Formats: sequence, C-alpha cells, structure tokens
Amino acid sequence: MSLCFALLLDAGFLRYQLGKKDEPADAQDIEEFVAKVVALKELSGMRLHRTYFYDSKPLDGSDVNPLDGSIVDFGASETASHNRSLHAHVAKLPYVSMRFGELYQEGWGIKKNFFTRSKGKAGPLQLEAKHLKPIIRQKGVDMRIGLDIASLTLKKHVQVIVLATADSDFIPAMKFARREGAQLILVTLGKGVRDGMREHADVVIDAFDSA
Repeated sequence: MSLCFALLLDAGFLRYQLGKKDEPADAQDIEEFVAKVVALKELSGMRLHRTYFYDSKPLDGSDVNPLDGSIVDFGASETASHNRSLHAHVAKLPYVSMRFGELYQEGWGIKKNFFTRSKGKAGPLQLEAKHLKPIIRQKGVDMRIGLDIASLTLKKHVQVIVLATADSDFIPAMKFARREGAQLILVTLGKGVRDGMREHADVVIDAFDSA
C-alpha cells in the first residue's frame, strides 16, 4: 500500500503569498498551488488523503463609525464577497475539507497613514471618520490546524503532512507530528520563517521548480 499524505493550507498565508496586498489569491491560484504540491518529487508515489483548507468565514453584521455615525456593513465589503466566492469554489475541489474559524470586531483603530505627514508640513493632525478602521480579529483557525495535525498523526491516517504556512505558532504541532513518526514537509513560498520551523521540518520547500 502506498504512503498517504495530507495537505494543510493556511489560507491567510496563501492569500497574499500567492497574490498581492491589493489583489489576494483567488480560487484558481489555490487550485494551481495544490496541483504543484501534489506534483512535488518528494511526494512521488504517494496518495493524497485530503486537502484541508483553513480560513475564517467573512464577517457579517455592521457597526457605527464613532466619529460620524456612518454605518459600515462588513458583509457587503469587497473582501467579504471575494472570500465567499473563494470558499465556494475551493469547497468543490476533490478531496477538500473546509475548516473555518471566526472573525470578530474588536473596536476601532486609526489607520497608519493618518500619522504620515508631508515633508515640511506642520500643525496639528485632525482625526476624521475616514481615518478610522475596524479592528478585525481571527480565532479558531490555528487551533484547528494544530488539532488536525495531532489527529492525522495519532490515527495514522497519513504518514506525511505537508504544511503551507509561515506561522511559527505551529512549531509545537510540527514537533509532535515528527515525534509520533510522521514526516513533515513545510512549504514557505519564499516567506521568511523562524529557524525553529526549519529545524522541525523534514523538508522545506521555499519555491517550486520552474520546470
């Protein structure tokens, strides 16, 4: 029987490593990325058990800008629409399991560019409604990744775990998987990662072969 591997995708990481700040990755980018991983020589002869896609569902609801009383509808934003479309498409790909955390608003903050002055410009800064932004936090995604790494390893569903992320919070889960006998391949896509992540991965893929 051939060895099995699972592919764990940190969507927050891939969104901007495969795309850009103003143009995040879309469903086609994710699909092409999965195909490149499956074709890695390190996985030759192995069978894909499942691809796990970790993200948060778009934030619904609205809130009032505290400076001018305007209503901000989170669910109607371009980002929310993009992510709903992304999730719907990825969920239809073969052997994919969607894992969702949650987004929540934690008050309001000031945009960084508010504090940027033109050279030589003096005088007090005047805070306006356009300078505020909602503070959006994510919870539950990292926990789900860690739990799946432990479950896949302990239940012997796979012998190899391919993890696409640059988040050093997963170092304990990576160490656990290797202690339990699984091999771990880390895909960084050129993103700088802590030495501990490289230390606790069997193979690190920084970039795909151009061929």
